[in-house]
Amino acid sequence: MAPQLVCILQFRQSMNQMVTAIEVYKSTRELRLLAGSRVVKTFKVAFGPAYLQGDKRRQGDNRTPEGRYTITGHNPGSHYHRSLRVSYPTPSEKRRAKSLGINPGGDIMVHGLGAKRAWAGENHVMVDWTQGCIAVTNEEIEEIYAMVPNGTPITIFNIGVRPA
Repeated sequence: MAPQLVCILQFRQSMNQMVTAIEVYKSTRELRLLAGSRVVKTFKVAFGPAYLQGDKRRQGDNRTPEGRYTITGHNPGSHYHRSLRVSYPTPSEKRRAKSLGINPGGDIMVHGLGAKRAWAGENHVMVDWTQGCIAVTNEEIEEIYAMVPNGTPITIFNIGVRPA
């Protein structure tokens, strides 16, 4: 194996062990990877077109959920290149939806652009195009995918919260 590739793989392995949490700020359109309280890396993101209207309530509302969740899975064959599953809806969100007689939705992911949108690159954040997911470029999801293990907590902050 080439020395440069070995170095990159070792870096990715060390990053995997360092990332302890993800924070997403709707107000600044940022996803931050943290090691303890230290920000390791920041990415610009796109949301669903209704993300400014608040917390996700039901399937099809194009809102991104707000609250504390967990990364519960990695999908290497995602339609959007790679993806990380977010544990939405929580049991309390399911109970709330049931009491209202609505479907809370699901399949909330942190994902890339996929082949159809890859041409947009970093400019994809100029339009909120997901159905409530959190989108980064294909190159960025490769990095995030390698750095974030299952079980990592992810907190999605409402539009009124700004990062410190």
